[in-house]
Amino acid sequence: MPRGGARAVSGPPPDPNALRRERPSDAAGWTTLPREPEYQPPPEWPLIQATQREVEFWLDLWQRPQAIMWRQLDQTIEVAMFVRKLCEAEMPKASVELQKVVRQYLDSLGLSVQGMLRNRWRIEEADNSTPSAETKPTRPSAKNRMRVVKND
Repeated sequence: MPRGGARAVSGPPPDPNALRRERPSDAAGWTTLPREPEYQPPPEWPLIQATQREVEFWLDLWQRPQAIMWRQLDQTIEVAMFVRKLCEAEMPKASVELQKVVRQYLDSLGLSVQGMLRNRWRIEEADNSTPSAETKPTRPSAKNRMRVVKND
């Protein structure tokens, strides 16, 4: 087991909303992905014979916002390997080691919250220009909270 020293994923992931953003390590910046990207057909399956379950996952994953970056970074094989391992991991009695590999793929492909932060990707905000019916009620004033309630 290696000891000491910094590792690629050591420490907390970067926070895009931090107040102090002028650090040299932040020079790379953040990539904002569209919430609903334009449709592009998924790449051809790069591995040997895919199962029906793998095809379902494959088609679903390539419709996600992260797929834009996977195309740019030419990560077709990585995504296919993730799909294959994910299908193996969902089987009964799948090993814990296999489940760890799937979690690592989730992070490296930006499919988890921590993976999105580490890759410095964020998904654009939803358009909230129209008020929704589920808006939070306003907080009562301090004066109203201190009002004495009569006991009947």
